Parts: sequence; structure tokens; C-alpha cells
Amino acid sequence: MAANKILVPLSDTVTVRQTVGYAVQSALEDADELECHLVVAIPHDGDGPAGESIIGEAEQLLERAASWVHEDAGSVSVSVHTAVLGTKEYLFGPREYAEEFATYAGEYGIDCVVLDPEYQPGVTAPMLQPLERELSNVGLEYDEAPVERPAKHERLVGQASFDRMFALFWVSYGFYLILGDPTYWFDLVTGAAVAGIVSLTLSNITFTVAPDRIKSPLRTLRFGLYVPYLIFEIVKANLAISVVILRPSMPIDPSLTRVNARVRSGLPLLALANSITLTPGTLAVRANDQRLIVHTLIPSAREDLFDGSLERAVRFVFHGRDSASIATPKERGDTEIIEGEDL
Repeated sequence: MAANKILVPLSDTVTVRQTVGYAVQSALEDADELECHLVVAIPHDGDGPAGESIIGEAEQLLERAASWVHEDAGSVSVSVHTAVLGTKEYLFGPREYAEEFATYAGEYGIDCVVLDPEYQPGVTAPMLQPLERELSNVGLEYDEAPVERPAKHERLVGQASFDRMFALFWVSYGFYLILGDPTYWFDLVTGAAVAGIVSLTLSNITFTVAPDRIKSPLRTLRFGLYVPYLIFEIVKANLAISVVILRPSMPIDPSLTRVNARVRSGLPLLALANSITLTPGTLAVRANDQRLIVHTLIPSAREDLFDGSLERAVRFVFHGRDSASIATPKERGDTEIIEGEDL
């Protein structure tokens, strides 16, 4: 690949250093100067404490990568530009990422992107192959860095730590007592023994990220407040469905709706999707990259979904009260009634 202007999307992977090295070396094969653009695309806006933390991590990665570029370029004249993309809008899937990269490339006259094979934007799952197709669709040339990477069939084992063992002990102990009798001394003793064995043997494969000693208990307390609210929403939705069923005209209006939820992928998105499904009148059909496809049965259920009350409640559970103060999906323009072929 011969180019003096390159765009390198970065994420914190085991091969990011190799990717930067390949991008610099290949670009300098037929060029005496290099203009290297390093970008980190985040999957949600930078508002709130969570967004500030992610932007800070992105800037640290960009700073490290910039030093790698100068190191690999040696005495060759090189200019490095860094940017964090997606701070003012939500990036939900490969198409949005490709369009964001294409916009940036067009602004700086860049015609080639160097991709890390392990590229993972933000907290979403790896998506190199669909991103490649979307880059082709927007007319942006790409080159996958030929890096050495770990085998795909590694054991899913993390590093054991006190935080992992402590968290798993209490989760196991609590579950044991729920199934048993917390007032019976024998269950208390045997439960502690079983929880101890479980935490010692399974803590390194249970949590993908070690639980935070402060945030995790706070989230548990906030989840305790969320459960009664969810029950209230379920009861309210049941009553609304019952009224519709009892009316002779049966005013139902089934439809599929796409909602771009402002929650992270992973556990927060799972909690929101399950909460929507538990509420009568709405069914989460698909949840991917913060994008939900939801089937709604009646207009009031669809309006409740557009008002985003469950979304704000889930944000409260995982990020606190300040993160719950956001505009509704309808106000943000993050809702769309779709047809089957648009899924």
C-alpha cells in the first residue's frame, strides 16, 4: 500500500501496537512524508460521568499511539493528528462507524484506512467483517494489518483477584440462602462453605471485568430501587392491555419499532431489553450495538417506549441519578417505526 495520508481507527486490543507499526511502515514504502490520522470512535456521546471516563481512556490511547508513530517513523518527516469521534452523536453499528470514518477521511483528503483485525469500537463486540463491507459501501479503501494474534480458541480464564472472589462469594452465598433457610444455622454454615469453594475455583472465569468495590454495591442498591419501579410498570402495562382486550373494537396496532437506546452494550443493554420484554405490550426482538428492535402491540405501549422511562431507569441503576437526566428517545429522534424488510 502506497499512501502518505492514512487513517487508523484504534481500540485497546492486543494487536493495536502491531497495527500502528504496520500502518507506518507500509505507508512509508513509497513516500518520503507521512500524515497519520489516529482516531478512536466511541459508541455513545460524552455527556455524563461514564462518557467523560471513556473519552479520557480514548485520549490516553491516542497519546500512546502517537508516540508509536514517531518511534516507527524514525527520522522520516511525519505529522500525527488525533481525534475522538462520536462524542456528539451515537454510533450504533458498522454503518454508522463507516460513515463517520468516511466523513473524517473526506475532510482531510484521506483515501485509505488501516484496520486492526481485533478492532473493537468502545464496548461493543468485534465487528471487523461487517465494518469492512460498510467501508466498501461508502467508497473508502481499507487494508487489514497482517498482525500476529492469539488463537481464537483460548481458555476463557481471567486473572484471579480478591475483588472477583469477594463478589462471587457473596453472590453464591446469597443465592444459597434464598434456596435454603437463612435462619437455620446449618444452612448458614454450609452456604458459607459452598460459596467459599465456588469463589476460589470459579472467580477467574465468572467476571469478564473485576467488580468495583464501590460502584458494584451502589448499583446493587439502585437495582433494589429499580425492581419496585419495574413491577409498577408491569402492572400498569397489564391494566392497559386488559382494557384493550375487553373493548369490543380491540384497538390494537402491532408494529415493529427501532429504538437507539443510550445505554452501553452488555449487561445494561441486556437489562433494558429484558425489562421491555417483561412489560406486557412490548417485546424486544433484537438487541445489538445499543440498537433495539421492539414489537409493540398497542399505541400506548409504543408511546411509553418512546418516552424512555425504562431507559432512564436502567441508566440510573448503572450510572447514577445524573445519568438518568437525558432527553427521551422521541425527543432525540432515536425512534423509528419500521417494516419487516428494514430489520
